[in-house]
Amino acid sequence: MNKGLSAQTKRLPLIVLRGITKVYGSGLAAMAALRGIDLSIEQGEFVAVMGPSGSGKSTCMNILGCLDTPTAGAYVFENVNVENLSRNQRALLRRHYLGFVFQGFNLLNRTSALENVELPLIYRGIPAGERRVYSLRALETVGLKGWEKHTPSELSGGQQQRVAIARAIVTNPKVLLADEPTGNLDSACSREIMEVLVTLNRELGITLCMVTHDAQMAVFAKRTIHFLDGVIDADEQNGGA
Repeated sequence: MNKGLSAQTKRLPLIVLRGITKVYGSGLAAMAALRGIDLSIEQGEFVAVMGPSGSGKSTCMNILGCLDTPTAGAYVFENVNVENLSRNQRALLRRHYLGFVFQGFNLLNRTSALENVELPLIYRGIPAGERRVYSLRALETVGLKGWEKHTPSELSGGQQQRVAIARAIVTNPKVLLADEPTGNLDSACSREIMEVLVTLNRELGITLCMVTHDAQMAVFAKRTIHFLDGVIDADEQNGGA
């Protein structure tokens, strides 16, 4: 009896992909970006995703981020079948559960660091006073206390990426999806950004999924998944975070 109860209450993975395919075009022009992906990611994992251009890693990340939909297969997020959700429902999932960090920072140039971080909260309709409290806390979390009034042009590349990370975590997401977060940074700044991500994973319990071409950055993760020709070629545990 207890054994059966234990099986029922066992925690399910946060993310499950089963038989995910993605085909662009049709007929002779059809191109299979993903060819049947099976993948599970546990709550609190830090996963690095690697592979050459055209391997399918970015397509997979877009599906995980609800920025694209699979051609076939199942995407289960917290026991909800995402592929069955409407466009508006997927947008709500993105807004409330996912955070995004990109290679290019995507900050508003004439807007302060604090105002950049506040943007997702404005879209949620959070009152100004609360927005400020949450945004100041997020900036402090990434090591930018005292830099709130500076615009992107007054910040280094590493500081700009910290602002972008603060903006991504200000809504307290379950999952942070990072696409080449150190791609525009030198090696020293890259290591600093990776330490920030490791801290978010360890101390806040945020699940992290990061696309990178840099094996030196991938070792910060607990697990590395290698894509090749639309399939997962290898899935390895590393020392990492």
